[in-house]
Amino acid sequence: MGESKRKKEAKESEKLIFEKENYKFMIIGLAVIAVGFILMAGGGSDDPNVFNPDIFSWRRIRLAPTVILIGFAIEVYAILLKPKSAK
Repeated sequence: MGESKRKKEAKESEKLIFEKENYKFMIIGLAVIAVGFILMAGGGSDDPNVFNPDIFSWRRIRLAPTVILIGFAIEVYAILLKPKSAK
């Protein structure tokens, strides 16, 4: 009888902090952040003496940081999302 009680306690202690839905939103948030960094990449010049104005394009200055911030907001939501078992 004591053995089954220990197994039950061990099973409860192995419970993860987050549930499947939390991890789903975390992966989505990481993908959005990665897309933001990909949008920010490029625009450099192979020759350091030549200036390339593409580095100041709308995509790199406005769109990419906004996408990254949206990704971080999704990550915060994923962390703060209550598990269904705790409701």
